[in-house]
Amino acid sequence: MNAMNWLAVYPEILLLVMACVVALVDLYVTCPRRTPTYLLTLASLAAVGAMHLFYFNGGYTHYAMNRMVVTDPMGHLLALFACLAVFVTLVYSRPYAESRDILKGELFSLSLLSLLGMCIMLSGNNFLVLYLGLEVMSLSLYALVALRRDHAGATEAAMKYFVLGAIASGFLLYGMSMMYGATGSLDLGKVFEAIGKGDVNRQVLVFGVVFIVSGLAFKFGAVPFHMWVPDVYQGAPTAATLLIASAPKIAAFGMTIRVLVEGLLGLAVDWQQMLVVLSVCSLVIGNLAAIAQTNLKRMLAYSTIAQMGFMMLGLVSGVVNGNTLSAANAYSSAMFYMITYVVTTLGTFGLIMLMARQGFESEEISDFAGLNQRSPQLAAIMGIFMFSLAGIPPTVGFYAKLSVLQALISTNDTFYLVLAIFAVVLSLIGAFYYLRIVKVMYFDKATDTQPIVAEGGARAVLSLNGAAVLVLGILPGGLMAMCAQAIVKALAT
Repeated sequence: MNAMNWLAVYPEILLLVMACVVALVDLYVTCPRRTPTYLLTLASLAAVGAMHLFYFNGGYTHYAMNRMVVTDPMGHLLALFACLAVFVTLVYSRPYAESRDILKGELFSLSLLSLLGMCIMLSGNNFLVLYLGLEVMSLSLYALVALRRDHAGATEAAMKYFVLGAIASGFLLYGMSMMYGATGSLDLGKVFEAIGKGDVNRQVLVFGVVFIVSGLAFKFGAVPFHMWVPDVYQGAPTAATLLIASAPKIAAFGMTIRVLVEGLLGLAVDWQQMLVVLSVCSLVIGNLAAIAQTNLKRMLAYSTIAQMGFMMLGLVSGVVNGNTLSAANAYSSAMFYMITYVVTTLGTFGLIMLMARQGFESEEISDFAGLNQRSPQLAAIMGIFMFSLAGIPPTVGFYAKLSVLQALISTNDTFYLVLAIFAVVLSLIGAFYYLRIVKVMYFDKATDTQPIVAEGGARAVLSLNGAAVLVLGILPGGLMAMCAQAIVKALAT
């Protein structure tokens, strides 16, 4: 392959072209439901997802664009699930966006552009490329949050998200400049080699790592960089909330592996300590704050903070006493956790949008009272999602939590054993507010007697989403093996 290797970036090129085509086609669409634009966007997402699946099955690792881009199974697997997440988000969002007058071409083109940024983040092998991907994704998401211009809450959420997101990007850029100053390179492979040789100023490196981890923690919404999460989740239109809560988390995870594992593994002792503090604080504050919430979107925001804390526990057990034998197991369990969390989150917010109607948001916990009497099917699906988030078998959330705990315990280190026990205790606290939703749906009297009118396509996808959470919980081996394969190949290069 030549130094440029355009083949490696075909999915990103296709995404960029289709985002422009969708924006142009929409100018000539008169249908209020935007059917041509909607179908063209879904077809684009399906095509890009199919390309990533094809590349993943190939199992090859190639460098392109003079080593600025890496195409490997890990990047393709995560990009495949990111495409799937955006696809499902748009299916759920269409009726909701139509009733709130935000079903416009911008919704589709900005969704494609945000996915483009995510794909760049997942394939970047250079600090600047990773930063470019992050900015493309973030700027698109800021605009999507502000799409509902006549709504004060959405405008406020967009401002908070923009300001705090800009601070996070600044942190990240400052940390990257430190790395460049210490190692003389922006290439992740060369940074890794420079750290391995040990002839660089360690203090500067550690200082840079602090800023990089802080920037990444912002994107995950980990404590103490979580202040934007509850306000943005609650204030943004639910369609935008779902887009922020799902695919970007996958992209942030991929970028974390690229930067911290593939670039800065020599500093694992330093960044693992920081991640331990972030995960413990996130688990405590996320779970305790969620109990006090009456707004479901806000509760799910604090739940996300706690879930990200749990996922980070997988990342902290990769290097133990300078030994990397448990790295593949630890990172693959964290990857499995992230993917399954996104699958569950898609369905949860999808159901909130399904129950919403013109002039009614259906985002308070009390709005779900007596849902079993109104629609037993929707109550059962929501129950599955809540059980999964709480980590109750036979849902996939149980197996995801178990795989992270197993990664911690298998290190045979007392400190990690204590961390595992701590995580279990806080998960038990977390189970309370998830099971409260189930109690409200099945045992409280219905306050809303309006019929739930759901579009056939959205209802069918929601049923498949609920089934996926159950099936992956009963048969997790296939996805777990794919994650393990992807991580092993990423670590080998």
